Amino acid sequence: MARFEADGAGTTIRDVAVQAGVALSSVSRVLSGHPDVSAAMRAKVEKAVADLGYEPDLLAQSMRSGSTKTIGFVLRDISNPLFANIARACEQELRRAGFSMLITSSDGHLDVEARNLTLLRRRRVDGVIVSLVSERAESTRAALAALSSPVVLLDREVEELPAAAVLCDHFAGVHRAVGELLARGHRRIGLITGPLNVRSSRERLRGYEAAHTDIGAAVDRSLIATDSFDADFAKAEVIRLLSRNPEPTALVTGGISTTAGALQGLRQLRRSVGSDIALVTLDEWPMFDVLAPDLSSVSRDSGEMGTAAARLMLDMLRGAEARTVIIDTIFTPRDSVGPIRQVEPPVKRARAKAKRT
Repeated sequence: MARFEADGAGTTIRDVAVQAGVALSSVSRVLSGHPDVSAAMRAKVEKAVADLGYEPDLLAQSMRSGSTKTIGFVLRDISNPLFANIARACEQELRRAGFSMLITSSDGHLDVEARNLTLLRRRRVDGVIVSLVSERAESTRAALAALSSPVVLLDREVEELPAAAVLCDHFAGVHRAVGELLARGHRRIGLITGPLNVRSSRERLRGYEAAHTDIGAAVDRSLIATDSFDADFAKAEVIRLLSRNPEPTALVTGGISTTAGALQGLRQLRRSVGSDIALVTLDEWPMFDVLAPDLSSVSRDSGEMGTAAARLMLDMLRGAEARTVIIDTIFTPRDSVGPIRQVEPPVKRARAKAKRT
């Protein structure tokens, strides 16, 4: 005799079928998010579910199907607006396919990241989408290797892991931005971004170096800081760089938190963006729009990233091979990238003043 799940009020899936006037199998397909359901059928079933207050027993469903209809999402920092937008777009795409999403945030701690991956494995999620703190940490690599479900990497590369990936073309965007700064006469360009144990930082550095190579300009390694995405780190590096003699005439800052910290440092030093120093941000945040002057940026579509990650995951769950999607970056020059100011050395200014007097 067939068993039908019921909620606390005793409503069963059979009641939903009767209320909607459809077969039990049709109700099951709608509730499981099966794509082969007409819009009219879905509307009938969803109305019956709402009218009856039916709540399916998800645990019973997962035991029968072997699927929890849940995707794990592992992030370094959920407070970062970029990651929040990616997660939102990803969740929307998954929801349309009948999946829910379980988000974890490691706050940049490797041990927490490894535990989060283990937790998701024990919860038997159907797949994991992950933006790693570090691609090289052994604890994280071991936790990833232990997963038996599909993995989609967000802007990360992990050797020997059969994962799909959404990668951003950071090289092209930074190459264009630094090339623009060089064309405007800047030769001392600071780069502040995250550690080189993640792909985004490596590609940004590669674009920075290539732009210098294109015109035969030397790269001053002392102007490069690639240790952290943290705002406090960026603020300290800005203060360090602008205490040098000669100091940089332009800055490229990688990441929203990094840019926020850099702006704090510039404010503390009373340096004006666009007039005292040129600035290009890597990633945009709506709050930057209230600043004057408008900030030049290398941006990527976070919504496109999230949607692409979800679609890659759904494809793999349907049996497709892992593949990689490349997301473009766009350099947008604005007022913060002005022509370099030609400032006479202090000794020369003093001599000119003496002649006038």
